[in-house]
Amino acid sequence: MTAVQDTAQQRLAAAPRPGQGAHADSVAAFVPDQSRAERRTSYDVADFPIPGGREEDWRFAPVDRLSALFQVEPTDESRMMVEISAPQAAEISEATAADAVFGSVLRPADRASAAAWAGAEKATVVTIPKDVELAEPVSITIRGESDAGSGLPRINGHLIVDVGRFAKATVVLSHQGSAQCASNIELRVGDGADLTFVTVQEWDDDAIHLAQNDALIGRDAKLRHIAITLGGKIVRVCTNARYDGPGGSLEAIGVYFADAGQHQEHRLFVDHEAPNCVSNVEYKGALQGDSAHTVWIGDVLIRAAAEGTKTYELNRNLVLTEGARADSVPNLEIETGEIIGAGHASATGRFDDEQLFYLQSRGITEDEARRLVVRGFFAAIVNRIGVTSVQAHLMTAIDKELSLSMGPASAGSASAGSASAGSAPVSPGPATDA
Repeated sequence: MTAVQDTAQQRLAAAPRPGQGAHADSVAAFVPDQSRAERRTSYDVADFPIPGGREEDWRFAPVDRLSALFQVEPTDESRMMVEISAPQAAEISEATAADAVFGSVLRPADRASAAAWAGAEKATVVTIPKDVELAEPVSITIRGESDAGSGLPRINGHLIVDVGRFAKATVVLSHQGSAQCASNIELRVGDGADLTFVTVQEWDDDAIHLAQNDALIGRDAKLRHIAITLGGKIVRVCTNARYDGPGGSLEAIGVYFADAGQHQEHRLFVDHEAPNCVSNVEYKGALQGDSAHTVWIGDVLIRAAAEGTKTYELNRNLVLTEGARADSVPNLEIETGEIIGAGHASATGRFDDEQLFYLQSRGITEDEARRLVVRGFFAAIVNRIGVTSVQAHLMTAIDKELSLSMGPASAGSASAGSASAGSAPVSPGPATDA
């Protein structure tokens, strides 16, 4: 174990054990291992048994197909390509485990994250100096190259984004190609800073990706974390956010679209440990095809010291065909009653027959009506992303997904690059609100 790991483990061991006084929605009364804050974090892969599928964190995942990512293996550098485009004001560098920035935010919460930590010899570091505002996004693309004779390459990704005090930046991370990828991301948002971070999973159909994104939000700082998952055989993104001072704000947005045989899983843990902070979580997904499976888990913990907290989380899923399954589990733990508000909602449904009838009664074919309904379902959340190039690409990708089940769009239908044009508002039904 390195000195960096040892110091981090000592900090974790000394931390108070939260949860005993919590009120929990969506779970039973307090039992220590039911509290999200009680779950283990460690930099040592040996501290995590190999998942068998019955553990709470792994009960939805096809663990029998993930065994390679539970082992420590080096990155296949010869079959991994990394491209970085950044404004001149952004500083791009590398760090190793000997550097203080490496692991300063990350707390591996499962075996895959710990294995990625151990297998990554270096990390890419994006530093935005204090008071700097970037006019253009930092763009990072990671691509795995498959080889019929050697199978999928192993990638241990490690990205660190450090935004200085009162700085403002957008960082877009894209994953493409074929790989077995275990990755860790560390986001540090300094006091008064503003970061928009977009992670795009657009892998080829054979890729497997297990990711952990950890964020530390400073005093009066803002983080917009946007997760977009469109490709890959199995993709699991765990996002954890905590606050380093009062006044911090988190907006977590997610968009996903699963096809036949794909498993897409998004897990969030928002740890309100500072007073007067805000979190707003909204994820939307669609799924189609036999055995398409999406999972969304949203955990929010409001600790006793986090008075003045305001939090809400929402997940909506639109099931487009038979044979697809969406699981959605919002959880809320509250240790203090001195909050502004806290709630969550979840809804999963199919096409609204009344909406389809309305559109068809105006001469629109059934397939085009369905396409408009799906575009309308995604339009509002896509427009909130705030990165024009990402929004246009996402709507084009959604249209491509729809063409698999509905055929290509007819002439004169909605523009592929617009999230608002040619779309009809839709809801998968009333949300289950708590």
